[in-house]
Amino acid sequence: MTKRDIVLKVSERTGLIQQDVLLVIQQTLDHVIEALARNETVELRNFGVFEVKVRKARVGRNPNAPATDVPIPARAVVKFKAGKEMRQRVIKLSPAVKATPPSAPQA
Repeated sequence: MTKRDIVLKVSERTGLIQQDVLLVIQQTLDHVIEALARNETVELRNFGVFEVKVRKARVGRNPNAPATDVPIPARAVVKFKAGKEMRQRVIKLSPAVKATPPSAPQA
């Protein structure tokens, strides 16, 4: 699903002009981006939480030259944690997923 698809669906359901819906959606996304750029957490109830986490610096390996270490610097990344309603609706997609705890590994 693209932003355009969202605009079309919202416009269709609300009767608002597509250009107005696009403006509102774009402004919403811009404000989310600005908040994350200020290292603020963005919480959208029943949808999820966006937050900035810092990934530690680490040493990577070049698969073409495994003997060569490649330093990977620390960097900020955006993490998303799905909200309760989203988790409940998405989990229905996979009938193989059960609410029972996994069995203990066998020796």
